[in-house]
Amino acid sequence: MTAVCALVDALRHDPFYVAITEGCADNEALRREMLCQYFDYSMSEGARLGRCLVVLEETPAAAVWLLPASEEQTVSAAQAKTEFLATLLGPKGAANYHRIIEFMAPRAQAIVSVSAWYLSIIGVSPGGQGRGVGRRLVEPTLAEADHVGAACYLETFSPHNLRFYERLDFKVVASHQEPVTGEEYFIMERMPDESREHNILLSQEPT
Repeated sequence: MTAVCALVDALRHDPFYVAITEGCADNEALRREMLCQYFDYSMSEGARLGRCLVVLEETPAAAVWLLPASEEQTVSAAQAKTEFLATLLGPKGAANYHRIIEFMAPRAQAIVSVSAWYLSIIGVSPGGQGRGVGRRLVEPTLAEADHVGAACYLETFSPHNLRFYERLDFKVVASHQEPVTGEEYFIMERMPDESREHNILLSQEPT
């Protein structure tokens, strides 16, 4: 199984991804293919504009981070993504995507530092969840953020995932009812700490 497939399997029931694939109706095969292309693009975007970490061995998984970029890079990436999504998602899905982002983005910007690192996507193959793969996947980037003094943040529609993120020192700083999905989502932030960076690096050393 590839990391892209792992993301599809882990996230296909998330309200955000359900909304942006609305144009597929009940065609699950088409929906999976659409999400495969979406996650493949997102992973490439993360590799160019942030971090993309992948596990492919026993439990496929991936994490995509977006880091602060220049205005030119941000505008160029947004234009390219808009064109890609219009073709991939069709009118319904693309409209839902932009409505959701237009609701969520200013609410995050109002409370999170512009220099914060954004954990955009993380998914672990469902059969391998609960084994610490997700933690090992994100800890190197968290240690890197601590080293340079960068805050991190994320948004999640899943209350079930809050404890996982809290164990990584993220804290809920806001929650809102998103109108397209009709679901509550949470904004979580993690402040940098150099001593915590040292502890993370120690935990990653082989025993």
